[in-house]
Amino acid sequence: MTHPQATSPVKQITAQELRAMLDQQVPLQLYDVRTDAERAIATIPGARHLDQAAAAELADPDTDRDALIVFHCHHGIRSQSAAMHFAALGFTNLCNVVGGIEAWSTAVDPAVPRY
Repeated sequence: MTHPQATSPVKQITAQELRAMLDQQVPLQLYDVRTDAERAIATIPGARHLDQAAAAELADPDTDRDALIVFHCHHGIRSQSAAMHFAALGFTNLCNVVGGIEAWSTAVDPAVPRY
């Protein structure tokens, strides 16, 4: 049973915070957990699709469990689940983009299509 006051192993960040991290060239891995069809509509530059191959690479025991990894999806729900999955595998520096690519489109880059 988890403690109700316990902090989440996943830090919630805004689309603006992600933009600042990218602008400052903070070393991070950005994963998009949306479907191929969703990714065909809109993407965040530099995001890698969290497909089965990428998930298997991350899950490899030799992967740095302290590396900064950021997840995003459409609104932030699926990416939160993905981040929690990797937290359970021992990753310690995980972020979820609150509002997902929808927030990116409305707050950071209106040229990215909304759907």
